[in-house]
Amino acid sequence: MIPRIAFRLRIKALLAALTLSAGLGMTAPALAQDKLTFLTSWYAQAEHGGFYQALATGLYKKYGLDVTIRMGGPQVNGLQLLAAGQADVMMGYDFQALKAIESGIPVVTIGTSFQRDLQGMLTHEDVPNLGALKGRTILVATSGRTTWWPWLKSRYGYTDDQIRAYTFNLQPFFNDRNLVQQAYLSSEPFAAMRQGVKTKFFLFADDGYPPYGTTMVTMQRSVKERPDVMQRFVRATVEGWKSYLENPAPGNALIRKDNPNMTEEQMAFGVAKLKEHGLVTGGDAAKLGIGVITDERWKRTYDFMVGAGLLRADVDFRQAYTTQFVRNLRVMP
Repeated sequence: MIPRIAFRLRIKALLAALTLSAGLGMTAPALAQDKLTFLTSWYAQAEHGGFYQALATGLYKKYGLDVTIRMGGPQVNGLQLLAAGQADVMMGYDFQALKAIESGIPVVTIGTSFQRDLQGMLTHEDVPNLGALKGRTILVATSGRTTWWPWLKSRYGYTDDQIRAYTFNLQPFFNDRNLVQQAYLSSEPFAAMRQGVKTKFFLFADDGYPPYGTTMVTMQRSVKERPDVMQRFVRATVEGWKSYLENPAPGNALIRKDNPNMTEEQMAFGVAKLKEHGLVTGGDAAKLGIGVITDERWKRTYDFMVGAGLLRADVDFRQAYTTQFVRNLRVMP
């Protein structure tokens, strides 16, 4: 047994050594952070706020991650980059993930930003609801014809002869009160407001459109080989969304750095709409936590796609997602 005096001398010597090393700038080396590249689906905007907030406020760093956010855009094939290993996680969409599984591309959704998709219909103020579009011309982009249009058509009995191509130019809509058009929650409604045109916006999800919005998608091999990294990324991002809704300023500063064309006014409009529709905190998130995805919701999306002829019935839809990273997070609104 070490005598008490000798023990105290050893402790003093150790403390002195630590003090000396600190004075000389000798500190323990920082732990290496896991690098991860996240690819968005479009130019930076408020709908990407949770990711930028997690980066801006140090949440990714807190969870041992060195995250690079890479912007998507019209010429960026996110799925191709993910499969090629040029991104670790991408901003995805349920239809895309299910079609990838059908095509033999082993992706998997590991969490979501929004409990509902942000796609909807912009109409003039005389339209009472989504079921009142018979006799009207509906502007639909090419991508919409294989996603929400089959759902809307089957739900309300609309026909293909009602649709014309949407070219992302709002002027035809402004000039013709018989036109209605597809719209993204914070984009076209904001542009119409800026022009002083009175409109209504109907979120498809309010009428039962099933997919999630702005999901987190990776390759199945990443879940197997780097489960801890994926878990930390999901947690930090989910906490980022909670923080962003409370005070979006840090995230917005990074958004504007990546996309200088994004104005403070439009970002404020976007955040307000996210809150108004409960897209981050509503639905299952209200009870199970932000970012949650469930088997029941994925089954609804699968059933719709199969019923609409958009997906083969023999596709194992369970391969397109996993709940392992979100079911116990419980980051409550």
